[in-house]
Amino acid sequence: MNGLMVVDDEEGVRRSLKRVLEKDGYRIILAENGAEALRIVRGDGRDIETVISDYRMPGMDGLETLVEIGRLNGEITRIMLTGYATMASAIEAVNAGIDGFLTKPFANEELRAKVREYTIKKRLKQFVPEQVLAELQKDAQTILPKRKLVTVLFCDIRGFSALSERLSPGELADLLNRHYFSPLDDIIYAHNGTLDKHIGDSVMGIFGAPVSGDDDTLRAVRAAGEILGAIARINGETADPGRRIAVGIGIATGEVMAGVFGSSRKKEYTVFGPPVNLASRLEGLAGPGQILVCGETARRVEGRVQMKKVGTPAIKGFATAPAVYRIVGDREEIDLDNSPRLV
Repeated sequence: MNGLMVVDDEEGVRRSLKRVLEKDGYRIILAENGAEALRIVRGDGRDIETVISDYRMPGMDGLETLVEIGRLNGEITRIMLTGYATMASAIEAVNAGIDGFLTKPFANEELRAKVREYTIKKRLKQFVPEQVLAELQKDAQTILPKRKLVTVLFCDIRGFSALSERLSPGELADLLNRHYFSPLDDIIYAHNGTLDKHIGDSVMGIFGAPVSGDDDTLRAVRAAGEILGAIARINGETADPGRRIAVGIGIATGEVMAGVFGSSRKKEYTVFGPPVNLASRLEGLAGPGQILVCGETARRVEGRVQMKKVGTPAIKGFATAPAVYRIVGDREEIDLDNSPRLV
């Protein structure tokens, strides 16, 4: 999906924008008014990633055009282009959910940079921390499917079924949203991880994709330690024992296929591969308050983290039993063996 449509009633402007934006590999589609743009989106909307529309046009203006395009396909990045910018029109565009706002005149490089910025923000604002997003804005190719070396973290509540039976739906939602998902998501973001998804009461984080660093694995392990610390603090502040939770964490490192995958109705940035399955299996083996990691993860954090080998258990889906280690402390930050536990 690399179509970019330019909507402007001036032919010279359309041709000029086409020449500039073709340099970034877009398939440029031109429309001279809002009505034509809507016809194109209805007939060829699946391939259109971005629409840039002039604000002042005869008939349907640019704002009306972009709002209607959003109704037809919410995935399309919509950018307003105008030489008559006012604070009122900018506020109106923002309130209408328009993704970006450009004011004439502008340099060609500014236009290209802003189109990349708005498009990437549209795709990634829900699951990529701001510090990572800043890196992605430098290169839009970062999110295309490719093989990456990553560390995957899974965290899951122990005894969740019993917990859900004890609490009312409202109480359960409050517990999960305020005291589980919110603090865990914040911790993953703070360690430059990518929040991949919530699967029931399970949280999946990725370290090393879409942007890689030399310390991806160490950051994942330290995020896990901080998660245990946060859960312990939350439990310590909870007067009702029936609302206290325990979690198990699994971490695995290896090569995956990373990129944006899905259908026209739902897409997400995610990863596929053996490390994902292994991290999930290790999380299932972990007891309350435990962090289990694979041998490759252990190798990469050796000397920085205290750990104990717990054996080579048979794990479903893996012909060879992998080495498994339990993290017991961080030489620089956390002593997990001395942190509070549920009993």
